[in-house]
Amino acid sequence: MSQIVGPQQHSDAVRRLTASYDALPDGAPVRLAKRTTNLFRPRDVVTTPGLDVSGLTGVVSIDADARTADVQGMCTYEDLVAATLPYGLIPFVVPQLRTITLGGAVTGLGIEATSFRNGLPHESVLEMDVFTGAGEVVTCSPERNADLFHAFPNSYGSLGYATRIRIALEAVPANVRLRHVRVDDPTTAAELIARIVEERSYDGVRVDAIDGTAFHPGEIDLTLAEFTDDDLDVSDYTGQDVYYRSVRTRSTDALTMEDYLWRWDTDWFWCSRAFGAQHPLARRLWPKRYRRSDVYQRMVGLDTRFAIAAKLDRIKRNGVEQRERVIQDIEVPVDRLAEFLTWFDDAVGMRPVWLCPLRLREPDGPGSATRWPLYPLEPGLTYVNVGFWGTVEVRGGSPAGLVNRRVEEKVHALGGHKSLYSEAFYSPETFAELYNMPYLAEVKATYDPKDRLTGLYEKAVRRR
Repeated sequence: MSQIVGPQQHSDAVRRLTASYDALPDGAPVRLAKRTTNLFRPRDVVTTPGLDVSGLTGVVSIDADARTADVQGMCTYEDLVAATLPYGLIPFVVPQLRTITLGGAVTGLGIEATSFRNGLPHESVLEMDVFTGAGEVVTCSPERNADLFHAFPNSYGSLGYATRIRIALEAVPANVRLRHVRVDDPTTAAELIARIVEERSYDGVRVDAIDGTAFHPGEIDLTLAEFTDDDLDVSDYTGQDVYYRSVRTRSTDALTMEDYLWRWDTDWFWCSRAFGAQHPLARRLWPKRYRRSDVYQRMVGLDTRFAIAAKLDRIKRNGVEQRERVIQDIEVPVDRLAEFLTWFDDAVGMRPVWLCPLRLREPDGPGSATRWPLYPLEPGLTYVNVGFWGTVEVRGGSPAGLVNRRVEEKVHALGGHKSLYSEAFYSPETFAELYNMPYLAEVKATYDPKDRLTGLYEKAVRRR
């Protein structure tokens, strides 16, 4: 069981954080001194010191009877699950990658296959301590400093950083039974997703989690998970076998709960193939401990820093073509999913893509969902997240972000939204409309009156 840091260690870490804030030069921007990230937004190099969050990476306490946990903001989901799973508990939504932090998933957005019934990570938050741009720790909840509590999701640090988050936990059994259901066109896939989300079952069997892999326009596999204590013959995709390939070749499967939570992390969905990690010989030589999303992320960082792939492309293509990085997660209403996928195949042409339905959580029945002002999803409406991560060829001399801009325009036209963890190209006016910047400005004026924290548009679009 992972070590619990306890209240005293947590208090000491918050004092160090405050001291690092006090040591900043007057008027200096307030940022985290954090080496790792799951963001894909390039940003300007910053030389000023950052906030010391090195002591905020653990679990403070777990109340197994109440099914709650107090968690530090920089605690990864890997460490959080390691602490809660021995109690038969997990967060209501566990994002797919091990090193996503709880604070990052709450101030940004996280999603997983349970999101059709459990919503997004911030919807199971009961209370937070937020270190604001004014250098104060403000406790907020739906009843206390509610403006900060409700504006925090999708603020990406523009309102402050969570130091402690109290979350509700879900009781889970030991294993997960999987069914992979093949459909042959996006319209049928959208209709089936909508029906399963409403009924929470398929073919008479309960569905506890659902996501999908669209390999080709005529090959879409929906993976339906049933959480169970049944004794199952479970698979292992941390060795030679690759999880996403099994989705195409098996109709049923089984995993332990822990392996199900991290099924996508070992090969970073399918993106590890870009590093040769799925080649049988390379896989035998590649140590298991390095088959992780954060390792691949660091390799991408090196490529970005030294432009290795771009240089090879220029040599290979003699400067005629260039490649654009298209790494995005978007949400569209389920009844517009087929339209988006059909457009996507023509305009982008990247496969596979990941599909994951979500709804705002309605804990007390229909119509009870909370509206979150900076990412305004409609209560009672099923959306489908479409994730696509890679590069596409564009003509030499094309304007920066050509394909990404087209994606933004299409998603907007379909009544959808785009996550801000990656590059964005919106105009200030469109961004303000989509992400409710007037409301953010009001809340920011209260908790960051001297504007020490970088604004959301500056972070997401201007890369500051």
